[in-house]
Amino acid sequence: MMTDVRQTMEGIRFVTDEKGEKVAVQIDLARYGDLWEDFYDQLTAQQQSGEKRESLATVKKRLVAQGKLRG
Repeated sequence: MMTDVRQTMEGIRFVTDEKGEKVAVQIDLARYGDLWEDFYDQLTAQQQSGEKRESLATVKKRLVAQGKLRG
């Protein structure tokens, strides 16, 4: 259960639990939206780093075979 919200800098608020440990952060997107997008993109890339990859040539061949791209 979250019990406290502390603002340490303008537009950034940390949510803490009963023990005072930080469990979440609230970000003013009007102020820091561009930074949030960069952060989110980095997290997404990190999560996908272990996924199987296909070469561009393989993808093109598959799309041509499916009739979604002209060869």
